[in-house]
Amino acid sequence: MQMGTLLSWEKAEGDELEDGDLLASIETDKATMDWETPEAGYLAKIVTPEGTKDIPVGKLVCIIVENKEDINAFKDFKDEGGEVTEAVSVSSETVHEPARSQEEKPMQQSVDTTSAKSALTPAGDRIFASPLARSIASEQGVDLASIAGSGPGGQIRKDDVLNFASTPTTTAAPPSEAQYVDIPISGVRKIIANRLSESKQTIPHYYLTVDINVDEILSLRKRFNDMANGNYKLSVNDFVVKAAALSMKEVPEVNSSWHDTYIRQYKGVDVSVAVDTGTGLITPIIFDAHNKGLSSISSDVTSLALRARENKLKPEEFQGGTFTISNLGMFGIKQFTAIINPPQACILAVGTTEKRMIPDNDVESGYSTATFMSVTLSCDHRIVDGATGARWLSVFRSLMEKPETMLL
Repeated sequence: MQMGTLLSWEKAEGDELEDGDLLASIETDKATMDWETPEAGYLAKIVTPEGTKDIPVGKLVCIIVENKEDINAFKDFKDEGGEVTEAVSVSSETVHEPARSQEEKPMQQSVDTTSAKSALTPAGDRIFASPLARSIASEQGVDLASIAGSGPGGQIRKDDVLNFASTPTTTAAPPSEAQYVDIPISGVRKIIANRLSESKQTIPHYYLTVDINVDEILSLRKRFNDMANGNYKLSVNDFVVKAAALSMKEVPEVNSSWHDTYIRQYKGVDVSVAVDTGTGLITPIIFDAHNKGLSSISSDVTSLALRARENKLKPEEFQGGTFTISNLGMFGIKQFTAIINPPQACILAVGTTEKRMIPDNDVESGYSTATFMSVTLSCDHRIVDGATGARWLSVFRSLMEKPETMLL
């Protein structure tokens, strides 16, 4: 991302800071992140007010000084847009320290808002609200200034926002006027729009579809779940993740990414799994999926999906990945094509299962029923040729139709 939002300041100007104190909350496009103070000092000046959205990367947001007596020197400080240079690592965010003169020794900081989204928070008088309440208000298009908080000191909580948003309102419109609702575009939706538009316009997609008999997987899944005693509950998608990861090891050309002047082929397989959060898609990652068992994959998917919907994923849990799976089978979708998640080379679209009649010479009628699932592999033709994509699908189908071979 190129822009972001400073959600709230947790310290006021003049406050003494200890190393590791919570300084501010940064709302990324996927999660709300805590920004910790990098070292002890005093918050001399808040340059960028809380609630400011579309903050460009590298913008100065505050000034921290080492000595209390230096605070007044920055009372009337105005940001002139100077360059920010040296960087130090702070928690999961990046904080920058500019060059300093000999006369004054402030530590000016700017948050790297490379993953942030807008929030409906006024930049003037401070409104006390939890980060989750602010996030929901942004997604729902609700003005926090219109809500009475039920928390300590009038703090606005999640339920306050949800109750306010669910209260029906009616607006009379002239008979000749069209009735519609303009929904603000969230930061998540902006990112999705930009990345998918870029992907579709710059990546030469092509698509390969196969039907897979999943009777053996359904049988094996039932046996495993019966033996689990409630410790886990495998889904068909867990088998899909495992089979895809093993197929990547068998056909490593697919486990690659495009970098203009070279193709990077990965040694490990990190499978991104598309999750619907209600405000858009996010793709948390199952790391080293080729080395994990089905129960471990199931546990990872369940945990990551839950935290994704709660907006609690860490950046490293959804940034990256070498291959993506998008499964719409639970919605009854028979077949679809998915847009590649750059710089990955491929994405697998998984449809629902359905019963079909197939020829069977072993029964008197000559036909029997079997359960099939359609999958479509979207490929970047710059990296994966048609024959390579077809070879990957052949390996994948073989593993799915003979799931016991995944255990070898």
